[in-house]
Amino acid sequence: MKKESASIRFLYGTVPGRMCLKLFTDPLISKAAAVFLSSRASRAIIPGFIKRNRIDMDRYKVPKGGYISFNDFFKRKLKAGFKISPSSALICPCDGLLTIKQIKNNSIVEAKNCKYSVSELLRDRKLASHFSDGLALIFRLTPTHYHRYCYCASGKIIGQRRIDGILHCVRPIAVKSRKVYIQNSREYTVIADPSTGFVVQMEVGAMLVGKISNSGKCRPGNTALKGREKGYFEFGGSTIIVLLDRRYRLNSDILKRKAVEGEIPVSIGEALLQGDQNCRQK
Repeated sequence: MKKESASIRFLYGTVPGRMCLKLFTDPLISKAAAVFLSSRASRAIIPGFIKRNRIDMDRYKVPKGGYISFNDFFKRKLKAGFKISPSSALICPCDGLLTIKQIKNNSIVEAKNCKYSVSELLRDRKLASHFSDGLALIFRLTPTHYHRYCYCASGKIIGQRRIDGILHCVRPIAVKSRKVYIQNSREYTVIADPSTGFVVQMEVGAMLVGKISNSGKCRPGNTALKGREKGYFEFGGSTIIVLLDRRYRLNSDILKRKAVEGEIPVSIGEALLQGDQNCRQK
């Protein structure tokens, strides 16, 4: 895993930097960045970004004539041969770095001095009560990851909510010093799954993410199908949080992987529960 950049260390690790945070976490700054990143001029950034981050473009569709902007490239789609074929009751909703947390007394403990209340996260005490002894799976996406995501479980959608907020960075240095997840803009869907009970899948915006774009089908009364695309993030690293209403035995193949600062690399569509056959891309 890369070390924190000098700019991130400045913003979150120094007094002058923390004084600047209010400006950089304002959603208006992200919206201004999004205007440029959606312009044709931003296409010039794409080749260097691909080379610097060693992105394997063989996985992705490239439109005839190329991408029209950096954001068009950033929300690129997989080729047909890389479609997700889930074979597990619960799957990874995205490519990313996974952190696993137990929920105790309505809290997700991120660091010694930083606890996240599930009630504050959801802004719904009644819903939060379903997860009092469950698990929180936190998937952090870096700018180099594939930024489209799918449903992690199947079932009836019984709730959906958007919560406006500011836009902190979601790198570990920020998460351990600020209550990022309950301050950032976020959107979540509640799924009632016969196999896995109540599941919340939440998308969290981050610094320089102009938009969380979820499908118009993410509405109560509709059905979520695991592996089906749910939406995408525009530019920036960001996070998906999955809340489970009990403590399942997670896939040992994933747990055995080398973790850095508690984060485990995972791929979209991988089986999360022990005993399930790992999902493979066709």
